[in-house]
Amino acid sequence: MQITMLKAKLHRATVTHSELGYEGSCAIDGNILDLSGIREYEQIQIYNVNNGARFTTYAIRAEEGSGLFSVNGAAARLACPGDLIIVCAYAILDQKEAENHKPTLIYFNEKNQVQRSANSIPVQAAAST
Repeated sequence: MQITMLKAKLHRATVTHSELGYEGSCAIDGNILDLSGIREYEQIQIYNVNNGARFTTYAIRAEEGSGLFSVNGAAARLACPGDLIIVCAYAILDQKEAENHKPTLIYFNEKNQVQRSANSIPVQAAAST
């Protein structure tokens, strides 16, 4: 059996560009791609925190050190400059690989500078009453 697992998450990046006329994709700062392990042309899911839109596209490499997150093509209708997004890539693993798998999680500030990285998400506590 195989299972789809989170490979990488870019948490709360800010969309810097949105180009309807550009060939469809999401351009991401090359340094961030390298840090996250997301490859150019790899399928990604984008979740827009501002409007709830969720869509699939692929990553392309943007200029290293630019902080660029550009949502292009038809997806430009789903994310505008200034929107906060979560970008996720997934991997299909067999059960044995999944046992020890840890995703790469990268967290950003409002200028798309990396604030921290991790490989696990804290356990969510139940709300107190």
